Amino acid sequence: MGAQRVDWMRPPCRGWTYTQVKDLDLPFEWDLVDGVIRPRAMTDHWHDLVRDELYFQLERAGQDPYAINTGRCVLVDECNPARPDVVVFDRTGLDFFSLECVPVAAVSLALEVVSPTTRSDDRHRKPGMYAEAGVPHYWRVERGEDDLPVLHEFWLDHPTGVYKPASRPEGAVHTDRFRTEVPFPVEIDLKSIFPV
Repeated sequence: MGAQRVDWMRPPCRGWTYTQVKDLDLPFEWDLVDGVIRPRAMTDHWHDLVRDELYFQLERAGQDPYAINTGRCVLVDECNPARPDVVVFDRTGLDFFSLECVPVAAVSLALEVVSPTTRSDDRHRKPGMYAEAGVPHYWRVERGEDDLPVLHEFWLDHPTGVYKPASRPEGAVHTDRFRTEVPFPVEIDLKSIFPV
């Protein structure tokens, strides 16, 4: 008896869950948004280079108990397993031999690199979802007019439950060297990603 065919375009009335979708044989990479399966668009070279360089710089600076990963599923809830471009999380007590998705409570930083096909998600839906789930830090990286990365740094305002631009003397928008102490001390040279 063959496997039952699933019409992924017709979600159940309460939407698909991660558990239902993760083993489906879909012909594309996917995101699950409020229980609806969405094909994931390809990213361009600029996006991938910025994502990888930020990952490497965070990885080099990383300290216990933090782990840094790219494209790792974060289980915000069963109908919304997000995949930030880079995620920093506390690995204390997590079993890396069986871990599929990072529990959202362990996430310290979600980082998204904006693509033409993800602008609305990265600017509005994902930060709202991460903030509601209590992720303390969110970085959004945009492509500047000079094609260099521009990092927008947000901190969770606990009383309101929304992200606010980081309050620092140098501001919350970074185009050159970016230094922070959270989630661990790191200095990121944004201009080094595309040396002139």
